[in-house]
Amino acid sequence: MSRSFLSHTCSRLAAAAAVALLFAAPPLANGPARAAPSGNPASACAYSAQSAALTAPLPRVSRQLAGGGPLRIVAIGSSSTAGAGASGPQHSYPARLADHLRQRFSGIEVAVLNKGANGEVGAEMLRRFQRDVMDEKPDLVIWQVGANTVLKGDDPYAAEVVIRTGIRKLKAAGFDVVLMDLQYAPAMLSKPQHEQMQTLIARVAEEEGVGLFHRFAVMRQWVQTRQASMTDLVGPDGIHQNDFGYDCIARSLATSLQEAATRPTADIAQRR
Repeated sequence: MSRSFLSHTCSRLAAAAAVALLFAAPPLANGPARAAPSGNPASACAYSAQSAALTAPLPRVSRQLAGGGPLRIVAIGSSSTAGAGASGPQHSYPARLADHLRQRFSGIEVAVLNKGANGEVGAEMLRRFQRDVMDEKPDLVIWQVGANTVLKGDDPYAAEVVIRTGIRKLKAAGFDVVLMDLQYAPAMLSKPQHEQMQTLIARVAEEEGVGLFHRFAVMRQWVQTRQASMTDLVGPDGIHQNDFGYDCIARSLATSLQEAATRPTADIAQRR
């Protein structure tokens, strides 16, 4: 084993240790805009590493945190990023994510920019990457994609080239990338293409070496384990999350980002 390899490995472990110390903070405050569901509010929307863990490292995020920040994130997507169904912009998932990350990363300046646009599919998002993503120079890009392709009845596999192209643009610019898949909601479940899209997004994320936040699996677990009901998480339109649902997603995503930013690279490789 070469001396340069040992030096590189020690440097990475030291950075991970520094970030781990940074995360030694009290647990997240609940902070939802509405009360937790009745029955067992303490365990509502509990984090599960099995469902929510990312499968790729976040080296740029890790470096920023180890260096004391700042941390700049762009959340790009469609209406469930913009915050449709929330009672106000402050209850969208990007806004709630910013609050939860600030609580976790004590002393770190955190900005989460909401670049969601109602009704868009991946190709429309890709066309505004330069303005809404590249020009913002983020450390991390969270790309919520695929939902409207399914809801509009379009071919999920036609979106694959768009998603791969977008990921490669983001990686070439030096940003960390996390994809966010579909929401677990009645209107989505009624569409036969939703399973194909879930499979496609997971495959592309793995092959392109980027993180994937399994929103669909996380929400499904909450419902199936009766931590929260579908109506606790999703609004009357049957597709968009409500204040509580967005907050649950943001809290789980914050934990996923923390775990990925502090997990040694070798451990991530073993999980893939």
